[in-house]
Amino acid sequence: MGQMIELIAADGARIPAYEARPQGQPRGAVVVIQEIFGVNSHIRSVADGYAQQGYLAVAPACFHRAKPGVELGYSEADMGEGFGYKTAVEALPAPGVLQDIQAAIDHAANASGGKVGIVGYCWGGLLTWRSACLLKGLSAAVPYYGGGMTTEAEVARKPSVPVLAHFAEIDKWIPMDGVVDFQTLHPEVRVYTYEAHHGFNCDQRAAWHAPSAKLARERTLAFFAEHLG
Repeated sequence: MGQMIELIAADGARIPAYEARPQGQPRGAVVVIQEIFGVNSHIRSVADGYAQQGYLAVAPACFHRAKPGVELGYSEADMGEGFGYKTAVEALPAPGVLQDIQAAIDHAANASGGKVGIVGYCWGGLLTWRSACLLKGLSAAVPYYGGGMTTEAEVARKPSVPVLAHFAEIDKWIPMDGVVDFQTLHPEVRVYTYEAHHGFNCDQRAAWHAPSAKLARERTLAFFAEHLG
């Protein structure tokens, strides 16, 4: 359904992205932000799923500035490798990868002719939260178990668009007390928690929990329908 395209960031960098187009006129667009495993087959399938719902979906390669062409699986070795790339990207001078996400938002708006939402998973959830607070051109944001979202620095940010956040209740990376604090400090954010582990949305991971993934997707689609028109 999809194909690789090229985005041009504000600094002139050319960033690959996976784009999935719906049949007919898009009802809007969704930018899909990867986990620490690259724009792999799972993330492409997520983008395809949003295209099947009528949205133009764009998944930028957020590791490209550190390592082009990353596409990992979900083994312990893959996790270690992906964490290294994530650390390298996080260390880039500002705005770093956010300018690549902004390029994806701008492309999605132009290509769809509609409003743009953003959804991200794991590290992508954190980038989705930052995008909701710092970037332009969004109408809604949905972070899934954003690693680091509940730290003091991230909680201090203020979103400029409606946010729906999904968290896992059995998450060794994101303690529930941090989620509770996040919820208290951000009453404007719609927060849902699930009796599942970190990564529950990914059907290629051992943590996949089909009932939670299904419910979270239904809520996400309803949220996008509400805010993207």
